Amino acid sequence: MTAATHSTLFPQVPDSADAVLEGLDPEQREVATALRGPVCVLAGAGTGKTRAITHRIAYGVRAGILQPTSVLAVTFTNRAAGEMRGRLRQLGASGVQARTFHSAALRQLQYFWPKAIGGSLPRLVDRKIQLVADAAAACRIRLDRGELRDATAEIEWSKVTQTVPADYAPAAAKAGRETPRDPAEIAQLYAAYEDLKRSRGVIDFEDVLLLTVAVLQDRHDVADQVRAQYQHFVVDEYQDVSPLQQRLLELWLGDRDDLCVVGDASQTIYSFTGATPDHLLDFRVRHPGATVVKLVRDYRSTPQVVHLANGLLAQARGRAADHRLELVSQRPAGPEPAYTEYPDEPAEAEGAARRIRELVDAGVPAAEIAILFRTNSQSETYEQALADAGVPYQLRGAERFFDRPEVRKAHSALRAAARFGGNDSLLDDVVDLPSQVRAVLSGEGWTSEPPAGSGAVRERWESLAALVGLAQDFAAARAGVTLSDLVVELDERAGAQHAPTVQGVTLASLHSAKGLEWDVVFLVGVAEGMMPITYAKTDEQIEEERRLLYVGATRARERLHLSWALARSPGGRPSRRPSRFLKGLRPGSGTAGGQAAAGGTGGVERGRGGGGVAAAVPRRTPRTPARCRVCGRTLTDAGEMKLMRCEDCPSDMDEGVYERLREWRAVQAGRSGQPAFCVFTDKTLMAIAESVPEDERELARIPGVGARKLNRYGADVLAICAGQDGAGLDEGD
Repeated sequence: MTAATHSTLFPQVPDSADAVLEGLDPEQREVATALRGPVCVLAGAGTGKTRAITHRIAYGVRAGILQPTSVLAVTFTNRAAGEMRGRLRQLGASGVQARTFHSAALRQLQYFWPKAIGGSLPRLVDRKIQLVADAAAACRIRLDRGELRDATAEIEWSKVTQTVPADYAPAAAKAGRETPRDPAEIAQLYAAYEDLKRSRGVIDFEDVLLLTVAVLQDRHDVADQVRAQYQHFVVDEYQDVSPLQQRLLELWLGDRDDLCVVGDASQTIYSFTGATPDHLLDFRVRHPGATVVKLVRDYRSTPQVVHLANGLLAQARGRAADHRLELVSQRPAGPEPAYTEYPDEPAEAEGAARRIRELVDAGVPAAEIAILFRTNSQSETYEQALADAGVPYQLRGAERFFDRPEVRKAHSALRAAARFGGNDSLLDDVVDLPSQVRAVLSGEGWTSEPPAGSGAVRERWESLAALVGLAQDFAAARAGVTLSDLVVELDERAGAQHAPTVQGVTLASLHSAKGLEWDVVFLVGVAEGMMPITYAKTDEQIEEERRLLYVGATRARERLHLSWALARSPGGRPSRRPSRFLKGLRPGSGTAGGQAAAGGTGGVERGRGGGGVAAAVPRRTPRTPARCRVCGRTLTDAGEMKLMRCEDCPSDMDEGVYERLREWRAVQAGRSGQPAFCVFTDKTLMAIAESVPEDERELARIPGVGARKLNRYGADVLAICAGQDGAGLDEGD
């Protein structure tokens, strides 16, 4: 709950309809009393949107305008639906249905299936991943665990966007999705999965919505019965509605317009699942006479936190940014957000743990503190730092690092290699500990370069990369350590991580923190390459990363700490930079760009036949294909795209730079015990020698030079391009 709703645990039920309105601010009261016609509530973070819509329903019920059983309130999580039901009971509005989209659809499907289809509803499978695995086996497509999870996510995305298997490949390309396998293979797997479900007589989570839509479309008598039951609809978190959910909502409504939607386009952070803010932003196009109420009074956060949050969005671009809300804090002043730069990631984790220990010792409950990070792979460092500081913690939305399947498997593989390494051909040509660990984990899926895109494959790689980094740090700290010594260290670290406690500091990814709040929030790893994440390439992806940081910042009520590390490990090259999103906000970072917030004040817009939320915004231009910089032909080969020219087009490569890069690469490969191509491929070296970059920004644009290699080798490569001898430079981190 927001600060505006903090009261006794069981408040007294209001004695009248008018009493329901007491305590609401002017905009919340407008929401509560706008009971007819389409209503769109644009609600910024911490502005009491749940309070406004529950009081709206309760006021309508208590005033006799709405019948409780005729109202359906839908949201996206069982937790949110349960909270809504609890608040409605406290306001004297029992009997109102508050459910998730899936729960409401399943209830209707179970009731109408015998009448509309006949027989009993097919069994609902809780987890579809085993079915996907069986479908992959039937197609003779080999998928590891990570690819299996990513392929399952692609099937889910296809279904919520109402994409059939035959249309998957072009739809994925149009949406710019990073597919875990060839799109044709995913389409084949998707079709086999659907066939397998039919043969086994089961349905999945998405089928619940699809089948409900089908029944309501095909059986007008069923649709009429549903519409007679539910005559008034409220939809929370409307910016997260998928095309399939929107279609179901339209069928529930029919030709009526008794609909109230609530959302904030600036909190759209789940587009990878098919969610889109377009339905929220286009509401006045579909409903020209709609009333629009803007909630901007922030009851959650201090003015200092709100100022930072507004500053993040002031630099935003794109359609969602055009309708951002400028929050106005209603809280007393608090401390300024703290910005801290650390030399490396372990120091960052230790610094956060040290500050948290001080806060807990000063009386701040551990449960009112959170550490939020971009990826789950970052959790292990903070788990260990908190354990070392004697601070209890709990993980939300992620497995403990040493409980992750890939980490358990890697741990076992390292233990086996330590015991029987003399018989393992993988270890024949490696002598130092880091090289041994890289060799063993290469059999578990670790590669010298991270996989493209996001998802389970990337998270799995990050977990294994964390073990590789741990081995490097362990070897650097203790001379002559063996693989057996490392296994003992891993055993001790795993054993030291006590079971999570509800009274502990919360460790969570930014995505899983949505809808939650704490007195104190530590936003960690706020550096380029992590925020925005490396694989966020397009303008749309970058803007979603900005919104994700905004969501993280607005979780804090009183204190906000932001930090970043200049290097991954102690002694590493300090080449990282603070996130671009902090420019103009942190001290000494210059002036932020951006513009005044559009519609940044609260208030009400009555229906005037158009405009408002749905102001016309030019559609984004589709990404142009890669073309040869010499002849202009479209490039499709990965090697040619890396060079940005056809293989047979003339090269303007600087031969001297190329040869010096090759000599330097040989030295680096010898130091790390890896093949030369693991440092940089020939194609990447050619691309560098052809472009001869002058700074890190130019170097980072070259395909094959990711964030990790830029951090590790960037200074050497730029020195060589500048005419210096890079072969003898330090390896860095």
